[in-house]
Amino acid sequence: MVRLAIGPTISDRIVALNTLSTQAALAVLFFAAFADRTIYLDVALWLASFSYLGAIVWARYLERGLL
Repeated sequence: MVRLAIGPTISDRIVALNTLSTQAALAVLFFAAFADRTIYLDVALWLASFSYLGAIVWARYLERGLL
């Protein structure tokens, strides 16, 4: 959380955000397993997918020098 808020570079913030969203997806997966609710598996899959795509988009912007 600290790295996300005051990371020295934008790359550190992107990695921190990606890590937090991956941990959130894992938390949803564990909740789905313990609550025996399969609908939350879809939520975790979407969360992980958008996290990955978001990291790719940010990397492209950084590569092009738009940030």
